Amino acid sequence: MAVYTAIDDPSAFFQATTYTGNGGNGHVITHTGNSNLQADMVWVKMRSAAYPPVVYDTNRRPSGTPFSGSLYMLAIGNNYGTGAENTGAYGPTAIGSNSVTMNSYDTINKGSETFVAWNWKANGGATTSVSASGTGNLCFNACEYQANTTSGVSVISYTGRDDQLSNAQHSQLTHGLGVAPKVFICKRRDGTSNWFYLGGDMTAVSDGWNNNYLNLNNTAAINGSYFTGQLAPNSSTLYLGNNSVNTADSWIGYAFAEIQGFSKFSKYVGNGNVNGPFVYTGFKPAVIILKQINTTGNWHIIDNKRSASGGANVNVYTLFPNLDAAESTGEAASTYGVDFLSNGFKIRASHSTRNTSGGTYIYMAFAENPFTTSTGVPTTAR
Repeated sequence: MAVYTAIDDPSAFFQATTYTGNGGNGHVITHTGNSNLQADMVWVKMRSAAYPPVVYDTNRRPSGTPFSGSLYMLAIGNNYGTGAENTGAYGPTAIGSNSVTMNSYDTINKGSETFVAWNWKANGGATTSVSASGTGNLCFNACEYQANTTSGVSVISYTGRDDQLSNAQHSQLTHGLGVAPKVFICKRRDGTSNWFYLGGDMTAVSDGWNNNYLNLNNTAAINGSYFTGQLAPNSSTLYLGNNSVNTADSWIGYAFAEIQGFSKFSKYVGNGNVNGPFVYTGFKPAVIILKQINTTGNWHIIDNKRSASGGANVNVYTLFPNLDAAESTGEAASTYGVDFLSNGFKIRASHSTRNTSGGTYIYMAFAENPFTTSTGVPTTAR
C-alpha cells in the first residue's frame, strides 16, 4: 500500500498554543501536543485586545547557543506592519523542546490578556550559509537558511540582489527543502516594506507564481503589475526578480512546500451559500489562513485551539493578520463558520469574506491529524 504521509503526528511540526499573559519576564508557554516541537517560527497575536500580530524566528536572534536576549521582532497588522525589525527586548527569550519563554513585553505577555501563538518547527536554529555570487540570471543571493525537509518549512534570512539584475532577470535564493516550495512569505528587515505573499495558486497558472503577489499586512487584492522576473521555484532555489522582494537590503523569508497529509496551499471558489464549498486537504486542519484575492478583504486565521462555538467542529473565532484588532468572537456560524473535517474543511458561512459567489480564496492549511497514517490506516475521527 502506498504511503500517504510521513508525518503521523503533525503536532511535532506545528501547533497553535493559547495562553494568558502574566506581565513578567520568564513566562514559559508550554505546548500541549508533541513534546518535541522546538519552534523556529513563532507568530503571536493578542486575542483579547487590539495589539499588532508579531513574528519571530530563530534566524533573527542574538548570537550564542543558547542565545542571550530576545528574538528580533517584526510586526504585521495595519499600524506597524511596514516597519523595520526591532532588535530590542521585544521577543521570546528562550525556545525549549516544547516551550517558548516570553519576556514582559505587552504585545506578547500583557498581564491577564489572552494570546495565541502559532508555532512551526524548522531546523532547531541551525542554519546553512550561502555566499553571494554571480550577476544577472547566474546571480545567487547571500543567505542563511534552516530547512525541515520532513515538514516542508524553511526559514531564510537573505540579502537582496536587484542591484545585479536588469529588467526581467532574476537571482537565485537557496531554500534547502529538496522540493519546490508552494508559498513564499517575505519582509524587509532593515527598513520599511510590506509583507509579500507569493505563490499559492493565485492564478489560473498551475504553479500560481506568474509575477503575482499579495500583501499580508493589508487588504489589497492580487497584484501582478511589476513583479518582472519572478519565476516558479525549483527543488533547490527560489527565483527572485528585479523587484520589491529583492532590493539590496536585509530580508527574512518563509518558504513552505506542500507535504502530503500535513500541509496544503491552494484555492477555492465561493458559492455564496451557508452550504459552502468543501475543500479537500487530506487531513483535519489545525489552522487555516485564508483571503479572497479577486477583491479587497481581510486575511483570516482560524485554528483548532480557539472556540468552536458554531458546533462540534465549526470554528468561528477569527483573527486578522492585517489588523491589530482583537479576536472576533460574536459572529454566528452562518457568518464566519468553517467546519474542520477529518479530510479537509467546509465553509458553513455566506459572508463575503469567506464565501462570495464566484469569489476566489487562497488558503494555507496545516494538519492536526492526517486522514490516513503512514501505514495506510485511516486515523480515528476526532
